Amino acid sequence: MEQIYAVVLSYKRKDLLQRCLEAIAAQTRRCDGIIVVDNASGEEVERMLMQLDIPDLEVYVASRNIGASGGFSAGFRLAYQRGADFVWMMDDDVIPKPDALEELLQADRKLAELGKPRAFLLSTAYSGDGELTNVPLVDTRTNSIGYQYWPQLVEHGMVPVREATFVSILVPRAALAQHGLPIASMFIWAEDTEFTLRITQDIPGYLVSASKVLHLRRVAGAPDLLREQDPFRASLHRHFVRNQVFVFRKFFKKTRLLAMLLARLRQLAILLRLGQFAKATFVMRGLMESLTFKPEVESADAPLEALGGGFRRLERLPLSLEQKTFMPEPGVMPAA
Repeated sequence: MEQIYAVVLSYKRKDLLQRCLEAIAAQTRRCDGIIVVDNASGEEVERMLMQLDIPDLEVYVASRNIGASGGFSAGFRLAYQRGADFVWMMDDDVIPKPDALEELLQADRKLAELGKPRAFLLSTAYSGDGELTNVPLVDTRTNSIGYQYWPQLVEHGMVPVREATFVSILVPRAALAQHGLPIASMFIWAEDTEFTLRITQDIPGYLVSASKVLHLRRVAGAPDLLREQDPFRASLHRHFVRNQVFVFRKFFKKTRLLAMLLARLRQLAILLRLGQFAKATFVMRGLMESLTFKPEVESADAPLEALGGGFRRLERLPLSLEQKTFMPEPGVMPAA
């Protein structure tokens, strides 16, 4: 029977993280292991994780925030190096329905029965208000007579996709072995886009309609610098701009890259006209950084130490936070 590890990336959302983990533990198809990668959320989150009564739960805490990209890279490599046949990846604000994993696996079996290779399986995500969210990019490649083939498996509740997010994505071991990990140095935004586009170069992923999750984001919708009110999150948009240029340069035609760059320049002009000079600076920094940003893909066998996050394994004992001890596993760096 295949070994399935759920991996959850956590950052300062204690209550949502607890809901997410309890939903994973309540799946009709139980996971063989659950790994939390915590991006230096602090003692309150650690205390909750120490006391949480969930079997087969492992927690790795970074000594500093290495970004969503670093956290996802850490989670994939931890599960892969434990021998996972599938890695079920999500953020801490994702709440899967009880049969979400089982439906993904049933879809995988159907694809095998039909002789259809797959890069990944993806749940259908809904906002707290019931709106579709994190909708992936449909694979519009054509069949042998020139028509798009995406409707082929609609009767089985599946649609082939390419670009997707890490909102309940089930990635087979073979994809990680062949294509490597998400790029940790992207820090935040578009690491999932780059990864899913990379692993679907030859075969698609599949959106599975029967596998459903809630994605309870703080602010619904795609990142939007113009409406962003949080100064810290606004500052992170330099990564968004830099990463977007990197992804477009790598995967899309020059005409699409040029159109995107023109859109960014228009955004910059609007911000300057509105007097939002700090935000304009973030866009300009992202564009400048994109000129030299050429990160390499790491192997799934790459050691956790290579991330530089100072990870420690949280020993989950029924003790107070002051009494707990940390027992790093071999190959895991102690906290600084």
